[in-house]
Amino acid sequence: MASSSPKTIIALGLEGSANKLGVGIVKHIYPSGIPADTELVPEVVELANVRDTYNPPAGEGFLPRDVAAHHRSVIIPLLHQAFAEAQITHKDLDCICYTKGPGMGAPLQSVALVARTISQLWGIPLVGVNHCVGHIEMGRAITGAQNPVVLYVSGGNTQVIAYSQQTYRIFGETLDIAIGNCLDRFARVLRLPNDPSPGYNIEQYAKRGSKFIELPYTVKGMDVSFSGILSFIEKLAKTEPEKYTPEDLCYSLQENMFAMLVEITERAMAHIGSNEVLVVGGVGCNVRLQEMMGQMAEERGGKVFATDMRYCIDNGIMIAQAGALAFARGFTTAIDDSWITQRFRTDQVHVEWRT
Repeated sequence: MASSSPKTIIALGLEGSANKLGVGIVKHIYPSGIPADTELVPEVVELANVRDTYNPPAGEGFLPRDVAAHHRSVIIPLLHQAFAEAQITHKDLDCICYTKGPGMGAPLQSVALVARTISQLWGIPLVGVNHCVGHIEMGRAITGAQNPVVLYVSGGNTQVIAYSQQTYRIFGETLDIAIGNCLDRFARVLRLPNDPSPGYNIEQYAKRGSKFIELPYTVKGMDVSFSGILSFIEKLAKTEPEKYTPEDLCYSLQENMFAMLVEITERAMAHIGSNEVLVVGGVGCNVRLQEMMGQMAEERGGKVFATDMRYCIDNGIMIAQAGALAFARGFTTAIDDSWITQRFRTDQVHVEWRT
């Protein structure tokens, strides 16, 4: 039975948890009204998805204060650009969605401040969104995956996730650093450029590698560890540069870490009886990871779902997507509760829009 809620929801999404600032606008259409007691499956229309990236010099990482300053300097122009692309004004919005966490504190706070300000200026409800759930919901919307095991791989997160009882349950995760952080730090050792991203440049080097180097392989149950392999390969690169080429080092690092991820993902698939894998997060753009995961899924009679750089890399429309679903179920964030948290767990979110 349809509720009396509006049939259309237009949501603005602001994402700034790391070095990418994204602004997205999405429209959800419910032809028969918003259903009260079934899973929400709206028609999703992308109105705008713009992004600007802070890139430090090659060989350097980025500091939270520098990223926050970047976000503050570009967010207003990006908002204007998004509204221009969407051909709407703020008066057409139903909700303003922002990343509540997880992520880097200063950048998150800078974007949350803008979200709070325009929410009060325009009199539009605010919706705080979990960054990971944003990735998952955008991935589901774009690929059409029904009940996948989710591999979430990015600069700050590495998790194997599956849905159950209105919660995205974490089956396994990194015990130390995320896979994206591992790739970023090794890229600094090799002094690879940060543009378009360190992980992308490692991927290009790996394509030219051919010699596999034995590296630590650390899987502990359903969890993985990357700090040991990073320390090991950093030492090889610094002490034996004449023996190992950067291309072979990148190739070996990718093969080893991706094999670890395939192992724990396959175990989760077997446990829940799913034949679908959805790969989300910035590292999910890696073609070799998609190939390895696809081979495993094919052997199980399954399929891999992945998105391109528009959606797997942090973006604003994924925050709008998840926020619009929550808003359709009546969820909003009061100004007093619009703080951010660097450690907002995926399994802390009540996924009320799924049944």
